[in-house]
Amino acid sequence: MISMGSDRGRRPGRRYVIASLVVTGALVSGVAAVSASGDDAKGRQQRTDGLPHKTDTVKRQDLSNHTRVDGTLGYSEERKLNGGTQGTLTWLPDTGAVIKRNEALYEVDGGKVWLLYGERPVYRTLKAGDKGPDVRQLKQNLRDLGYGAGLTVNDEFTSGTAEALKRWQKSHGLKQTGETGPDQIAFAPSSVRVKKKEAAVGDRTGPDRPALTVTGAEREVRIKIDVSDADLAEPGTPVEITLPGGDRAKGKVSSVDHSAGSDDDKDRGGGQQSAKITARVTFDDPSQVKGIDQAPVTVELKGETHENVLTVPVNALLALPAGGFGVQVVEDGGAREVPVKLGLFGQGRVEVSGSDLKDGMKVGVPKT
Repeated sequence: MISMGSDRGRRPGRRYVIASLVVTGALVSGVAAVSASGDDAKGRQQRTDGLPHKTDTVKRQDLSNHTRVDGTLGYSEERKLNGGTQGTLTWLPDTGAVIKRNEALYEVDGGKVWLLYGERPVYRTLKAGDKGPDVRQLKQNLRDLGYGAGLTVNDEFTSGTAEALKRWQKSHGLKQTGETGPDQIAFAPSSVRVKKKEAAVGDRTGPDRPALTVTGAEREVRIKIDVSDADLAEPGTPVEITLPGGDRAKGKVSSVDHSAGSDDDKDRGGGQQSAKITARVTFDDPSQVKGIDQAPVTVELKGETHENVLTVPVNALLALPAGGFGVQVVEDGGAREVPVKLGLFGQGRVEVSGSDLKDGMKVGVPKT
């Protein structure tokens, strides 16, 4: 480290780091790039006795960095739902309806198609002897719904599976065949919300004809963030969302699309487009979320937290003549420059470390 003597008698020309940081890149490992301001002669003069006009305090605290981005309140992934079998649509749910497991999605030729949970679509008639992950999905649903408490959830369609399926069919007034397929069931990962009707009652439907556009039933927020801030939005990162009307809700980043695209809005400066990635944010308590679809919201990404560290105001940093940064420590009627190592930036302060720094010390800051 560079050891600096007393400030008394030094000529003007000390360079303070500007209070509003010029961030030239990502917050990488909690350290931001900064640039220095003009000379003291531009309104930041030192007193003739070498002491600063103003001081602030070195504090020991927990320091967090964060960033705020605009987002859009909506619902989880949107997709079109085709008819499972050829026929005439005889009933459709209302737009905005939420369909849960074991509830009717739509009706073809007077027969309802019921929603069950699973990632794989229904693509065949399931019957005794069949094997595969779609069989596993069916067995899991039958067990969860109370029709097959003794079922072993595996990929094999057994006689026990058929008996459980018959009990489910009986509960819905269906023929108890012990077989099922696209004419009776449809799989979705969770509850769905009807966003739009793609057909009307009386229209023909089938595997190649959309009947509904649906989304997930849970609210979520989509945000676009600069690639340089990607580290602040890793999956699992806690966030706070400001909803329409001002209410605040907690959530977390659930997924990130790391394929960068250009922002729709051009930077005001040179007209270049900034690279963005899209992230999805889910709510810790979806029941408290209100607001119309596609309403604008603000998301605060919490970023990192460094606990029990020494901090100074950002504008207390000095650009040292020999390079690097320091602070002007004021004590015992005098002032001296102390080189510091920078850490996390956040909340208008910066983490600093140096052998000569202590909690409660006074440091010089520019006159405002």
